[in-house]
Amino acid sequence: MNPYVLLGTAIFSEVLGTTALKFSQGFSRPLPSLGVLVGYGAAFYFLSLALEDLPVGVVYGTWAALGIVAIAAIGVVAFDEQVDFAGIVGIGLIIAGVYCLNIISDMSAH
Repeated sequence: MNPYVLLGTAIFSEVLGTTALKFSQGFSRPLPSLGVLVGYGAAFYFLSLALEDLPVGVVYGTWAALGIVAIAAIGVVAFDEQVDFAGIVGIGLIIAGVYCLNIISDMSAH
C-alpha cells in the first residue's frame, strides 16, 4: 500500500483518538475512552507501516504537524475554541513546513 496513504490513515486515527480524549472527560466516560485506545492504537500501527518505506523524520514530522493542524481546526469547530491571528500564522507555518519537508526537501521519498 502507498506509504502516504498509511501515513494519512495514521494521522486520521490519531485525530480521532485525540478528539475522543477530549470527550472522555479524564477517562471517566467509557465509550470515548475506548475511542482513545482504538484511535491511538490504530495510529501507531499505521505509523509503523508507513515507517517501512519513508524516513522517520518525514513520517513523524508530517504526522505531528498535520495532527496539530487538524486538532486545532476541530477545537475551533467542535469545541468553540478561539484562534487568533498569531495562531493562524503558526498554523500556516506548520503547513509550510510539511510542504517543505515532503515536496521541496530531498529527505522524503519522492
